[in-house]
Amino acid sequence: MTDPETLDVTIVDGYVDEPAHFGVPPYISTYPRYAAGALVDAGVPRERITYHTIDELRDDRHLWRDVEEADLMVYVGGMTVPGKYVGGTPAEPDEVRELAWTADGTSIIGGPVRFGVGEANEGASETARDDLDFDFLAMADIEAAVFDLVESGLEGFNNRYRDVEEETRWARAGAFVVEQHPNHPEYLICEMETSRGCPYRCSFCTEPMYGNPDFRPPESVVDEVDALSDRGVRHFRLGRQADILAYGGDGEAPNPDALRRLYGGIREVAPDLETLHLDNMNPITIVKWPEKAREGIEIIAEHNTPGDTAAFGLESADPNVMSDNNLNVTADECFEAVKVVNEVAGFRPGGDQDSAPNHGEDAAPRLPKLLPGINLVHGLKGETKETFEHNKRFLQRVYDEGLMLRRVNIRQVMAFEGTDMAETGAEIAHDHKKLFKQYKREVRETIDNPMLKRVAPPGTVLPDVHLEYHQDGKTFGRQLGTYPLLVGIPGERELGTTLDIAVTGHGYRSVTGVPHPLDLNSATMGELATIPGVGKSRAGDIVVGRPYESVAEVGEDLAKFVTAETLPKAE
Repeated sequence: MTDPETLDVTIVDGYVDEPAHFGVPPYISTYPRYAAGALVDAGVPRERITYHTIDELRDDRHLWRDVEEADLMVYVGGMTVPGKYVGGTPAEPDEVRELAWTADGTSIIGGPVRFGVGEANEGASETARDDLDFDFLAMADIEAAVFDLVESGLEGFNNRYRDVEEETRWARAGAFVVEQHPNHPEYLICEMETSRGCPYRCSFCTEPMYGNPDFRPPESVVDEVDALSDRGVRHFRLGRQADILAYGGDGEAPNPDALRRLYGGIREVAPDLETLHLDNMNPITIVKWPEKAREGIEIIAEHNTPGDTAAFGLESADPNVMSDNNLNVTADECFEAVKVVNEVAGFRPGGDQDSAPNHGEDAAPRLPKLLPGINLVHGLKGETKETFEHNKRFLQRVYDEGLMLRRVNIRQVMAFEGTDMAETGAEIAHDHKKLFKQYKREVRETIDNPMLKRVAPPGTVLPDVHLEYHQDGKTFGRQLGTYPLLVGIPGERELGTTLDIAVTGHGYRSVTGVPHPLDLNSATMGELATIPGVGKSRAGDIVVGRPYESVAEVGEDLAKFVTAETLPKAE
């Protein structure tokens, strides 16, 4: 019998991306945290638990020794929705196999990888279940599996799901592992679980495989936030749920009282938090229960931080695709839900809440509190060329009505065993690949760019942009939060630092900006030229005319972006 107190355990985080769970840096998912807590609860000392991300192992081959020498190696990962990532690169199947081959001790794999593995992490793909050469594959909760595995002396376990009491214990006990994340503490956001499962059965989605919604009590979530806050975490996202509005209710109808206890409790135990965002909100909930939904959205907007996004799973505006894939909301219903979120939460800090959605020249220079985002999936059953036109018409209608969307997420389906799409596979997606690319480019040009100008017009201030990488003489960074804007800043600045940024220009899904406020007496030509209405010639004149004692000397049209700090006089 293996004594838990003598075990050396290495947890490797290959990152996850699920319909209702995200864990690619700067996010850390629940899986490694709960697995660490389960290990501690089973008797493994904290100091014997090592956590590495897959990117750390790529960057430093010496760290593979921790994989090789561990008595137990726990791998968590899996992508059930495809995406493009800046902060980290999810593990590919061949890398995961190498982990299994390297581990001399017992190895176990779990997380959404249990739903299936493709040749690569991308859309328009089919998957199959694969243990990737690990000793054990956890077909239910990886945290429950590692707890039982340790208790059995590494002999085995029965696949099962943990209960709320275990989750509450393991969430608190495993909070320590965030301190081993390379982004800790400044650039790390914790994905928080409020529930799992979904009452609806969309053809492609893996979330229903968790069953009907199962909610954590507010006290359980708040206790976890408290523990993470004690470990230096200041950024949180309530992303692990199919529908935040249904939290604490019967799985479908809103429960504003539960939301009030949840959000109020989080603010009480983490008064210094810097980010409180969410992810999924089902538009059908807003349509079916408009008054309760409005109350719930008001509570969220009262407690969250600006720039929050409620992802709406429209999936397709084509009524034929909707019926063929058991989608739960029509295009007209989704439009009404978009309108409600705009009216209730589309105000900006410092702006008039009663006149939301706030946009235009008089809008306050901050991102709105909460806006909807639209998810569109292609390659579903029944899709034709007309499907693409339905989607474009829906998006154009939202724009023409003066409403705002924070982002439009367009992807091709991944077909997993156990979903209705497994039978269809990726055939339709492959057939429409060329059409999909053309349509996606058109949406970026005709919707995304003008919508982004509406959401974040020139002069919008983005506080605490974390600088991540250099490219083409620019520095790129993002805020922490749900679907943060990528910001390009002139010049190469020190990475790993943060800046307040004022937006100066717009791409399809990114913006350009300058440090805010920009000092006229020290700004570079490149920074000045980026400001709307300046350009290279006027920027040169500004530089030649230094120093300035006031912004008025160069024009009040620059007041949103610049200040004039009086230079010290020579003695």
